[in-house]
Amino acid sequence: MAKTRLIIADFILSFMWVWSGALIKILVYKVLGLGYVPRGEFINGALSIINMFLFAFLGKISEGGIYNPITALPAAISGDFSRFLFTVGARIPAQVIGSVTGVRLIIETFPEIGHGPRLNIDIHRGALTEGFLTFAIVTISLGLARNIPGSFFMKTWISSVSKLALHILGSDLTGGTMNPASATGWAYARGDHITKEHILVYWLAPVEATLLAVWIFRLLVQPAKEEKEKMKTKSD
Repeated sequence: MAKTRLIIADFILSFMWVWSGALIKILVYKVLGLGYVPRGEFINGALSIINMFLFAFLGKISEGGIYNPITALPAAISGDFSRFLFTVGARIPAQVIGSVTGVRLIIETFPEIGHGPRLNIDIHRGALTEGFLTFAIVTISLGLARNIPGSFFMKTWISSVSKLALHILGSDLTGGTMNPASATGWAYARGDHITKEHILVYWLAPVEATLLAVWIFRLLVQPAKEEKEKMKTKSD
């Protein structure tokens, strides 16, 4: 029952995530007519941070619902094999299906909204860009979970601002998505979700970057933590 609830929560949150991003752009650039000027970008950034706070809260009340495969992978890698299989075989597909469904409805409702993130550089630099952005945000998330485990507001604030900054860095190159499910939703609508460019840049690079971030974090942080515990035991 708990696993079924998580799958449903992942689907709903992924569906809502692509919709919320589209609605923010419609509000800022279409309804308010601000365009890509500093004021419009500032309002877009502020609304994006509020949106990330909202989804962090929704993830909390849904008892672990996630809209991004990159967020789900570190815990799956750190857990047992059954947890890994459940994440890869059920939760991530639910996130992808939720994103695809959401994007299709967005395009039918607001056909002028655009076509989502696109690769504007060559495939190798695109993969490096998405890989670097993903590595950075996963490392930040792991550090926050370890150093301030109980502070919802502080963790969400630092994580949201970091995601926004990294998104801005990569927005003109790859879209700065750091979310394979969301990227697949838009790519599916365009019909290029099975191309080499999409799979390499928006799936393989982020997944490999996540694995690398988790491995490096364990390598550097765990020994320090164990050493601190040994020193504390000796002092006691």
